[in-house]
This record gives sequence, C-alpha cells and structure tokens, in this order.
Amino acid sequence: MASYNDITVKPEIMLLEQVLSEINDGQLRVPKFQRPFVWRPEQMVNLFDSIERGYPIGSLLVWDTSIPIPSLDRIADVEIPSPPDKPVSYLLDGHQRLSTLYGCLMRRPADRTISGQQDWMWNVFRALGERDESANRFRHWKHPQPPPPNYLPMRSVLRTMDFLAYARSLSDASEHIADLTSLVDEAEELAQRIKSYKIAVVRLVGGDLEHAVEVFSRLNSSGQSITPDQMVSALTYKVDEGESLAERIDMLREGLADIGYGQIPSITVFQSVLAVAGEQDVQRARWEVLSQRVKGGLADAVDSTEKALYRAIEFLRVDVGVPLARLIPYNTQLMLLVAFFNEVANPIPAQRRKLVDWFWTTSLSGFFAGANTTQIKNALIEMRHFALSGEDLNLKGQIARPFPDRFDLRSARIRSFIIWELGTYRARLDLTGQPVDAVELLARSDAAAYRQIVIQGAGRSSPANRLIFPTPPGVSVRRALTELSDALKDSVLESQGIPLAAAERLQQGDVEGFIRERAQHLASREREFMEQFSVLPPQELVGDSDIDTE
Repeated sequence: MASYNDITVKPEIMLLEQVLSEINDGQLRVPKFQRPFVWRPEQMVNLFDSIERGYPIGSLLVWDTSIPIPSLDRIADVEIPSPPDKPVSYLLDGHQRLSTLYGCLMRRPADRTISGQQDWMWNVFRALGERDESANRFRHWKHPQPPPPNYLPMRSVLRTMDFLAYARSLSDASEHIADLTSLVDEAEELAQRIKSYKIAVVRLVGGDLEHAVEVFSRLNSSGQSITPDQMVSALTYKVDEGESLAERIDMLREGLADIGYGQIPSITVFQSVLAVAGEQDVQRARWEVLSQRVKGGLADAVDSTEKALYRAIEFLRVDVGVPLARLIPYNTQLMLLVAFFNEVANPIPAQRRKLVDWFWTTSLSGFFAGANTTQIKNALIEMRHFALSGEDLNLKGQIARPFPDRFDLRSARIRSFIIWELGTYRARLDLTGQPVDAVELLARSDAAAYRQIVIQGAGRSSPANRLIFPTPPGVSVRRALTELSDALKDSVLESQGIPLAAAERLQQGDVEGFIRERAQHLASREREFMEQFSVLPPQELVGDSDIDTE
C-alpha cells in the first residue's frame, strides 16, 4: 500500500480553456463514484455570471495517477475519449462546475427538437446590449425557435470559427439592431474574459485512492463538496459491483420523497446506516475504518436501515404528529429512532409512549443543540439499551425552552412549536369558513406558508404574528381577519388560535397588543401541552429562538 509520503500536493493556475481541453482529450476524467450532474439551471447561469465578473469559482482538486479507476465516458451528455495509454488525472472536486462549463462551452448544437430540460439545459446564452450590469445577463433558451439575435451562445465563445459565424449572423440581423458595433465589441470582450479566465487547481500526484480521498477530506474539512457516503463509496468502489453506497442512499432518499415526507439529508441517512450496522460513533468518521466496514458488509445494512427508517417515519407521522421531514427538530432524533426501530420492529404501546415523551422532551428542551460527538455516542448507546431492555430513557432535569420570540424555521424550537401548532389547530378555516390544508401548504411553500398578520411594529417577528391563512390576491391577512363576517368570526378565530381579546386589539389598530395577547395565549396552551411529558416548564414565558440547525 502507498504511504502518505508518496503523495505530493502541487497547487497551480490553469486557463479555463486548458482544463476543458484536458477533458476533451480524455486526460482529465470524472470517477464513477462521483454523483451525477445535479445542478439547477440557475446555478449554471450564476457560474457564468461569476466568471464574467472575474469572481473566483473555487479551486479544482485532481489526482494524477497511473492506477486505473472506473470513470465516466460521458460528461454533460457528451462522449469523452477513452483514457490515453499514460497516467491520467481524476477530478475529485469540481464535477458540477466543470460539467457546466464543458457542456455549455464545448458541446455542439443539438440537432433534435427541444423537448425538455435535458435538451435546453446546456443552451446558455449571454444577452448582449442589456445595460443593467448589476443583473445576471446569462439566460437559458428553452424554445425550439431560434433565440433573439443579441443572444450570444456560449458554445460560440471558445472556437474562433464559431464566434465569427455568430458575428456574421448578428450582422445579417443588423436592420433590427440599433448599434451592431457595440454588440460585437461586447461579445468579443466576453469571449476574451472567458478564454483568459484562470482556475486554481490543486493537483495530488501519486499515492493510492484511499490516501487521495483522505487528503481531500482534510483539504475540504470546512466545505460540503463531498459527503461521507461519497467518501466511503470512493474508497470502496469496484467496477461491475452494482450501486455504490452513495447511490443506494440516494435511492433510499428519493423513495422517502416519493411518499410525500420530503428529503432527508444524506448525512442523516448515512449515520443511520452506521448506527444500524452497530457503529458506536456515527459522527467521528475514520474513512479507512469505514471503508473496511463497507467491504465487510456495511452496505448490506442499507436494506435494514430502509425498513427501520420507514418505521421511524410512520412513528413520527402517526404517534408524534410530524407531517414533514423538514420539521424534525434535530436530525439526530431521526437517526436514533432508526436505531431503535431496527431493534424493535413493532414496539408495544408503552414503548411508543416513552418514545413520544423522549421526542417532545428532547425537542422542547433543545437537548441536541450543539451536542458533541460524545453526547451523540452516549445517546445512541442509551437508545439501543432502551430498545433491548425496555428500561426507561433518562429524561430527568430537562427544562423546556421558552415560547420563541422569532419565527425562523432554522430554529429547532420553532419547528417544535409548528409541530405542536399543526396538531393543536387541525381544523383551521379560511376567511370563507372553508377548511385549510395547512400541511399541504407548508409542504408546497415551506416557511412562506406562515404569512405575517401585521408587517410593522414591535413583535412582528413573533410566531404569534404568523398564520397559515390563504386570502384572495390583494387581500392582506390583517384585512381578512378584521373583515370577518359575524357568522364566521368566532369559528374562524378559534380554528386559527386567535383569542377574542387579541382579535379586538387588532380591530382597534393595536397591533402590538394583538401580538402580545396571542403570544400569551399560544404560550399558555403550549405549556399545558408540555405537562404530559417529562420536560419541565420554561422559567420564562418568552425567550430567544436560537438557530440550531445541525
């Protein structure tokens, strides 16, 4: 096996055109363990905007080696030549960026009708003649008919003949263009900026794949370019062995999204796989150890994880009332529930009640906020012990955080509040007295589903100033509430958790009094809800909404 001393790190600066030429020659290759192209169209045009403005787009990490690694034979849906009979470079970081640039700058025009995103996503144009330099002037063209003549195709920028052909077409349309010369000058300036754009390349030379990925993990310690499941997949990738661990986790996550629960972070699923496989410390990964675990059967734990994960989600939906993955206060809670349901497929009612108590106590108290690896490790040990022995979980001494003072979905305390609020006000009504599907609106619009009632004044950031309350276009929530008919007023207000005293203050124009009255009402009801669990009531009625997203 190669040692770390066999790897050298060589930073260098390359012209963008040189990097793309290496891809075109088959010299620079994308390993198969990399995830497929997933960038959204707006990310693609933003990349070109950054290049035009001379902004850095991040360095590339490549590994020069003579070790044959399975690699993609197509990039941006363009066939890439086979590897030359000499050492090649493998792209470890930068796949999304380079695929965007290669596909838009090097790909030849499609000779087929545009029928979907896969056809138009590589057709990026720069709108010439637009004077708002603060705006992004790059566009996708999604239509089968030709774009406007002032739309410079990016695929015409690098090749001189293609650029001249575009300039001629622009000249042919000169009767429709006020200032042809300025447009050509603008196009030439952009082409020169792209041709002369320089990219930082960190080149790893020598060593083996395990050490190359380990070096990458250290260089990238503060980034998010590669996830642990991808890292382990890289270390264990073998040709003709089916899906990698990362691919299996992706398929599992997509299946969960299909049932309407939303996406669960890949790191949470990966840690759940480790927990199911018996790993004690799921957060402090040592890649060489995990890679050996994969070779020894860790990938087989994905099947068990999938079953346990579906059981955990069913528990969250039915027993707790968490309708969407986005609302789970701490992803650690889901990992621990997966560990439990892997051991106990069908818990008895008493175990379910204890788990519900555990969920609400840890959520309301912020138990996992800033939890370190040792705390998570101990929590996993305790959860496994509870599953196997039935002994109670230790929930003593946990004090609930106060009613939050700010509505911010990044706060676990706010997500706990929303779960409670959705369960407490299930039959909410709109201004016409019709039922409101709050969960459906929340799934579709996320935090924007909770609309502000008043937009000015102290306390306007409070959760008490938010409602899921659809109104006709042009009608504010405040106006709709103050103009409710007498026949509907009481039932609508009650369904939305608005006490009459608060509604009267809103009617009188006392917006701060309205928020204060409703906040006290909601906080009191939530406090009553807490009494059934082990968590102790908060010492203050209202407090900070700490942003503690993991």
